[in-house]
Amino acid sequence: MPEVPVSAPTPLHRPGLTPPSIDPAKLPAHVGLVMDGNGRWANARNLPRTEGHRAGEANLIDVIAGAVELGIQELSAYAFSTENWKRSPAEVRFIMGFTRTVLREQRDQLHSWNVRVRWVGRTPRLWRSVLSELRAAERLTAGNTGMTFNMCINYGGRAEITDAARAIAEDAAAGRLKPSAISESLFQQYLYSPTMREVDLFVRTGGERRTSNFLLWSSAYAELYFSDLPWPEFDRTELWKACQDYALRERRFGGAIDRVAP
Repeated sequence: MPEVPVSAPTPLHRPGLTPPSIDPAKLPAHVGLVMDGNGRWANARNLPRTEGHRAGEANLIDVIAGAVELGIQELSAYAFSTENWKRSPAEVRFIMGFTRTVLREQRDQLHSWNVRVRWVGRTPRLWRSVLSELRAAERLTAGNTGMTFNMCINYGGRAEITDAARAIAEDAAAGRLKPSAISESLFQQYLYSPTMREVDLFVRTGGERRTSNFLLWSSAYAELYFSDLPWPEFDRTELWKACQDYALRERRFGGAIDRVAP
């Protein structure tokens, strides 16, 4: 399949744009992104859905740059779900081929920003050429100490939990693990990315109000932020707005404070 050209390089700092000043204690350490609305954005402009994915790629790089500027420690993007294989073969081929090209052409830029790239997802069905580019990006950026960018491709939250439960059951059956030792912290070690932080801010674009099987375990206490903008229009400034909204929220994690009205 021929390579699909990507957009021009995105600058880390855009002239005239300064990230907002947010108290580091109120800044989300980990932001999860459900990048919805690419296809609808394209169809509304009488363009094929694939053009929405092309526009969305350029926007993702801009949002990554904005996250780096703001000081976010971890960013996870839902690039292709285990359910997305249900889409038309032509769209799946485009997404796989385009993802492969994006990884190859953008990894050097992400590396220059001190971003560490990690792949999170299942191996079965994933194109070997895409997996090869993911591994190459991981190797290139493994020593970086800045933000961690999780590329969630062929990922599903239920699949991740199911795969972890199966692996735990296999270890227990083989005598490598006592059932009494199973805890939340041990379960975490069997997930696709055991070192992933808890998601603080869960962002979904495109006007939908659901989590769509993304990072179910890690998002247990995430603050939800929904934007009506389609993903190609949700740039770094919109990410900053979401983080400002997050900074105003009170997170109690199941606790409560008794505030009796005077």
